[in-house]
Amino acid sequence: MDNNFSKLKDLVLSLESDFEKFYEKNNAAAGTRVRKGMQDLKNMAQDIRKEVQDIKNSTADNA
Repeated sequence: MDNNFSKLKDLVLSLESDFEKFYEKNNAAAGTRVRKGMQDLKNMAQDIRKEVQDIKNSTADNA
């Protein structure tokens, strides 16, 4: 659990400077990096959701 949460936090924090560069300085390249980071975030969230569901289902099967 902690490992996934740490990875998620690290990814979000790694995007902070690109968000600032894009929204405050209108840096187009930073916008591209933000979009890629958000796609990575979406994929990571989906993987975590699947893992949680799998664990939930295996726990329910064993109960």
